[in-house]
Amino acid sequence: MGFRLPRPRRALLAGAAAAVLLVGAGSWTAAAAHGQAAVQEQDQVLRLPESPGSTATVGIDTAYFTSGSPGLRRPAVLLAHGFGGSKDGMRAEAESLARDGYAVMTWSARGFGKSGGDIGLNDPTREVADVSGLIDWLAKQPAVQLDAPGDPRVGVAGASYGGAIALLAAGYDKRVDAIAPEITYWNLSDALFPDGVFKKLWAGIFFTTGSAGGAVGGSAPSTAAGSAAAAAAPGAGGNQACGRFSAELCAMYQRVAVSGVPDAAAEQLLAARSPSAVAGSIKVPTLLLQGQTDSLFPLDQADQAAAAIRANGAPVSVDWIAGGHDGGNQESARVQQRTADWFARYLKDDKGVDTGPAFRVSRSGGVNSTTATVALDGASASSYPGLEGTPRTVTLSGPPQTFRNPAGAAPPAVSAVPGLGSLGALSGLGVGFSLDFPGQSAQFVSQPLKTALRITGSPTVRIHVQADTDDAVLFAKLYDVAPGSDLAGTGQVLPSQLVTPLRVTGAKAGADVLVHLPAVDHEVPAGHRLRLVLSSTDLAYASPVLPASYTVGLVGGSLSVPTDPALRTSVAPLPWWVWGLPLLGLLTAAVLLLTGRRRSTRRPVAASPGASADDAGVPLRITGLSKRYARSADRYAVRDLSFTVERGQVLGLLGPNGAGKTTTLRMLMGLIRPDGGEIRVFGQVVHPGAAVLSRVGSFVEGPGFLPHLSGRANLDLYWRATGRPDQDAHLAEALAIAGLGDAVERAVRTYSQGMRQRLAIAQAMLGLPDLLILDEPLNGLDPPQIREMRDVIVRYAAAGRTVIVSSHLLAEVEQTCTHLVVMDHGQLAQAGPVAEITGSGDSLLVGTPLPVPSGVLDKIAALPGIAAAEPAEGGLLVRLDGATAAELMVELVRLEVPVHSLGPHRRLEDAFLTLIGGAAR
Repeated sequence: MGFRLPRPRRALLAGAAAAVLLVGAGSWTAAAAHGQAAVQEQDQVLRLPESPGSTATVGIDTAYFTSGSPGLRRPAVLLAHGFGGSKDGMRAEAESLARDGYAVMTWSARGFGKSGGDIGLNDPTREVADVSGLIDWLAKQPAVQLDAPGDPRVGVAGASYGGAIALLAAGYDKRVDAIAPEITYWNLSDALFPDGVFKKLWAGIFFTTGSAGGAVGGSAPSTAAGSAAAAAAPGAGGNQACGRFSAELCAMYQRVAVSGVPDAAAEQLLAARSPSAVAGSIKVPTLLLQGQTDSLFPLDQADQAAAAIRANGAPVSVDWIAGGHDGGNQESARVQQRTADWFARYLKDDKGVDTGPAFRVSRSGGVNSTTATVALDGASASSYPGLEGTPRTVTLSGPPQTFRNPAGAAPPAVSAVPGLGSLGALSGLGVGFSLDFPGQSAQFVSQPLKTALRITGSPTVRIHVQADTDDAVLFAKLYDVAPGSDLAGTGQVLPSQLVTPLRVTGAKAGADVLVHLPAVDHEVPAGHRLRLVLSSTDLAYASPVLPASYTVGLVGGSLSVPTDPALRTSVAPLPWWVWGLPLLGLLTAAVLLLTGRRRSTRRPVAASPGASADDAGVPLRITGLSKRYARSADRYAVRDLSFTVERGQVLGLLGPNGAGKTTTLRMLMGLIRPDGGEIRVFGQVVHPGAAVLSRVGSFVEGPGFLPHLSGRANLDLYWRATGRPDQDAHLAEALAIAGLGDAVERAVRTYSQGMRQRLAIAQAMLGLPDLLILDEPLNGLDPPQIREMRDVIVRYAAAGRTVIVSSHLLAEVEQTCTHLVVMDHGQLAQAGPVAEITGSGDSLLVGTPLPVPSGVLDKIAALPGIAAAEPAEGGLLVRLDGATAAELMVELVRLEVPVHSLGPHRRLEDAFLTLIGGAAR
């Protein structure tokens, strides 16, 4: 089920195999890419029994790929498509595997592409029996290796819907030798009805897609044309209510969708079509690739599969990829390579192939400076610990709380929005994408963490639930809350936008419940808090429509958080210059230190002539500052620049290239002398070698560290080079603000880009300078690392110090800085608080793929808290009058408006471009 890339021993009834009939001779084509072996493709329709023992047949559209010598026997691979796709989406991977020495078959499942029949959601008597029919056909091909007569050497791979058929085929047909299912389900009933709660939006998407013949999700391999072909395929079944779905599935969905509560018959129907139904029969090597950003088939589905298959004695490896049904990096190339290695080991018997670790997790590793793409690191371990891992206890606090389930279960809280997973990036707007309404939820919060915490698995907590109804439905989620957050949205992150639904029976009498929170791999930095929220509603699920009152309290007051200390991030070997150049720099600094004048402790600085008592408390005052270009009397790098920075401010220094920012910072740090005007830091005039510069810390892009030394050792060496006493370093305080935690004791070569940046910030903070200057501190960081760096900067200024940030990332400057100085052509364009420069934030621009109908516009404009809604280029412009961006998002989803983006209409970028466009030349 779902979408995405590619990826099957004897049928349930032996008679099914006898009915395989080839329609026509098929068609053969040969394709050869430049420098690659030619691949032969044979397209044909196989007639398979409509059901076991039936004389009626159904046409299954197939494609068969081989390459190389036709007389060579080779293992076979069956590649299954995702829900809404067809065999056409598997061609590229099929050709690749064919060139690797496999006979590859792809096919369109019943109800999709040009195949006939109804969609049975991998019915064992239909779709699974079809796979056995395909294996029968492969056993007759001269190019396919046989283990016994009628028994080909065969593996099955597929994603989502195709991943499930791989698991099912291994359970029902003992001729399958290895499988590699991806982002799929183990128990479809548990996936769509978790703990008896109806996952209504995902279910609706599937049945709408199956009715229309489309593909689920933005990354589906099928196309609109393919969908149309599916709907018009000869022999296609279907009905007006549910399109090509079988009648029993159509009736089940309509029944549950109306009631909002899955019944026993619905659960049994889906469970019978799930791999879990044949758990004891899946005994082949299995590579389980599951998505971390997946609210449809979360990580617990692969966890259950791994436990069952391993109990059968088969080799199992688990790989948590970065993407999933909610978007993200699907790691297609790596997934295909690992699948190919898996099959090379278990189909080709190549014992020299490395199939990879037993457990692997993809983690963000910063931005690749060469390709400007987000890099992924792989953390791996020699064993898979399950979702419980090594537990760490975190204490939560909060009294029992009473909240309501509103009539009609509206408005609903928001976590994931199926099919729009990329909108999780809205948390970066500062308002947060997740939304919990006051009066409809309870919360319990931890103290700030003293050290960083890496969650790997499913946290658990025990709660007591009391309700005025016997049946209560709750939704549990665990937030990562940054320092300074108001605990109501701003500054908090819901990892992967995942939530756990739970149905509590016997709630009227009171019940203790052990809650298994969503399984994630997420690092909570030191200083952050964990926030447990229990809500009465969620947009993606069906909640009771009758009003009810719930009271929830903690039992034991602690959260059990799983970790996996055995996971280690692989690190590529470093070229010599990575460690050689910093070492050369350190040796040069040592020579200068020994031959130059040694500075000792920070001395009191005498007042400069003309300094007032008020100036002594001002971190920075620039007056009439000018600097001419070399050998030029009238060309200025900086001209008549004046501004003041106060304590506690985070000042953003902005301007286009050539605006004079770098020249200003160099003069501020005493590296060059101005031609006119002056710079005063705490009342003292700045010049090269000025004593007051001991109160200034600076960070320049691209810090050099010795990779083989720990972070702490690098900082110690740097501080010794300053010649100041150890006690003046305040190393512990700088490390606490930077939030490196235990990582400071590790070798720098193991650091991600974000950790290197934080180490550089900690280096600039040594001595706790009263004025901190950061030049492009966010370069090379991915969004989570940028958020962490933003927190570091805000924490530092919160203690009454001052920070100046020069950056081209205007969106981050807008969220981080309190004040701005905008320069253009060396002159001041504007200075002041961020809010004054950007203007009010009451207008939002909603990006949509298609124009919004006028009737829908009228409905939006009539919403409470909305002043106006009008069309705009690429979407619509909404002016708020009391409503929040998050509340607007909920209403847009309810009105079925397809949203691609949502943000302030008057952004800093707009203000910035206006300013530099109108600045004096």
